[in-house]
Amino acid sequence: MTYCVAMRLNSGLVFLSDSRTNAGVDHIGTFRKMSVYENPGDRVMVLMTAGNLSISQSIRQMLTERTNAEGRSIWTATSMYEAAQILGDAIRAVHDREAAELNKFGIDFNVSIIFGGQIRGERCRLFQMYSAGNFIESHDENTYFQIGESKYGKPIIDRVVTPQTSLDEAAKCALISMDSTLKSNISVGLPLDLLVYESEDLAVTRFVTIDEQNQYFQMIRRSWGSQLRRVFEAIDDPVWDALPEDTLNVLSTASDISEPVRVPPPNGMARGVQTGPRQILAEQDGDVGQAG
Repeated sequence: MTYCVAMRLNSGLVFLSDSRTNAGVDHIGTFRKMSVYENPGDRVMVLMTAGNLSISQSIRQMLTERTNAEGRSIWTATSMYEAAQILGDAIRAVHDREAAELNKFGIDFNVSIIFGGQIRGERCRLFQMYSAGNFIESHDENTYFQIGESKYGKPIIDRVVTPQTSLDEAAKCALISMDSTLKSNISVGLPLDLLVYESEDLAVTRFVTIDEQNQYFQMIRRSWGSQLRRVFEAIDDPVWDALPEDTLNVLSTASDISEPVRVPPPNGMARGVQTGPRQILAEQDGDVGQAG
């Protein structure tokens, strides 16, 4: 599996990918998931993939050769939208060629792609591509895309990143998102590829491959965990069975009448007789079960 994240900001784009393709007791594969298509002064486009590696590699190769009905390729497309359409056509072409044969071996046509960049004359744009070749585009309401093992690194991005976020802050947030994913999922692993693109540069100026010895990422891993523990410990414990006017952080009050849904033990196994509302609730649950 893998984890890739990209962010579209007012000031540019941030791309981050891991490089693990398989995880097991004795088999860990490493393949870089990020590809850069660059013609300095004219265009910079970045492709990140997740899913079946052979499919991803076929799509990546076909993208460099594919032309549309007007004879344009990603190198001559007049907009990122047109380039994304050419990529979608490449995905469908690989599907037409390979999906049926893969299916004979029980293998699904599974690929997810993030594609973004800038072509001279228009703004930075970011797209998420699907296995059918269709895609959606990032807007201010949705400033980032993730593919692969996305759930672990999503909360920090949701809380921090807006279109106004600076590129360096967004890169920091992406690395924290990746660290959270690395901490919780063995199928994601180092090294990482990080590319930070400033709008109108039309060239790659900030790129780094991050391994275990990277000084900044080591600091992220140490400080993020310790800061989380510090914030957690600073939050007060809940107070039970108290009045809100008597103390702060009341979780429940003495007047609360909420009760859990209780399942009574089988006949003859009860160790004591309940009284009051709890006994009534248990009896009601028993009646419902019998009626069903």
